[in-house]
Amino acid sequence: MQTFLEFEKPIAELEGKIEELRHLTNAGDINIADEVAKLQTKVDKLLRQTYAKLTPGQKVQVARHPNRPHCLDYVQGLIEDFTPLAGDRFFAEDRAVIGGLGRFRGRSVVVIGQEKGHDTESRVRHNFGMAKPEGYRKAQRLMDLADRFKLPVLSLVDTAGAFPGVQAEERGQAEAIASSIARCLRLNVPMVASVIGEGGSGGAIAIAAADRVLMLEHAIYSVITPEGCASILWRSPDMAGEAAIALRLISHDLKELGVIDRIIQEPIGGAQRDPAGTVKALGDAIEQSLREMDGLDSATLRAKRREKFLEMGQKGLG
Repeated sequence: MQTFLEFEKPIAELEGKIEELRHLTNAGDINIADEVAKLQTKVDKLLRQTYAKLTPGQKVQVARHPNRPHCLDYVQGLIEDFTPLAGDRFFAEDRAVIGGLGRFRGRSVVVIGQEKGHDTESRVRHNFGMAKPEGYRKAQRLMDLADRFKLPVLSLVDTAGAFPGVQAEERGQAEAIASSIARCLRLNVPMVASVIGEGGSGGAIAIAAADRVLMLEHAIYSVITPEGCASILWRSPDMAGEAAIALRLISHDLKELGVIDRIIQEPIGGAQRDPAGTVKALGDAIEQSLREMDGLDSATLRAKRREKFLEMGQKGLG
């Protein structure tokens, strides 16, 4: 069932009329097929117009859309023979972080991602994609494995941020995130990170300090959520729209700043309208990114990766 966002109400009304017509058994002199085709043309036009001029605040809504493909959807669509690996070998398994081994278009790879879940049960099970220290230590363990067996690392970023609970802080949340970022930078193998929904704060960059950072067109990537920023600066979450503009969290701004390397175009109306097409488009971009790094030795990879992040933020500031 399609879920509509607040700014999509006119589209929802038209699609509702289309559904009503399709369920009519007797419409008198009305040619149902013609009427449906006319309304569908209007829907397509309205979708293009609406999504061509989304504000940063509206992009935040799209990035959080419940019907967007999540980490496990990409794993299922892109990774063959996926074998999940669990636990950080220190404390526990963190289901917010998905990790394992598999084959991506003929290459053996290590996959690390954040899973939000699709319904109430899965969201609770995966803690809404918000990892605890054991999740980031699990990611480090998988990166160690990738280095040992010389396997590329693919990461899928989709989290509002690291879990902010007291227990996570007691177990060393900040250290776990910092160590995970450092481990990304020390990798001797290619790493491609993809921001597929929300890329929130250190919780995202902990698995995104990669050679290539890809980002879906309507995803977001930011140091803090717009609501959190608005609460701090204006002491009101109602200013989240203004915060979203100031944070420059949308893909085109981040590409200009050099924070990401490539924008993956989404279907008209967002990834939620064509999950399979979005998964394929991201897969094509990942494959191209890996090919660009074929033949690079570990020293060159590390040097280029570190240089990339040291220079980050210089573009677009003049």
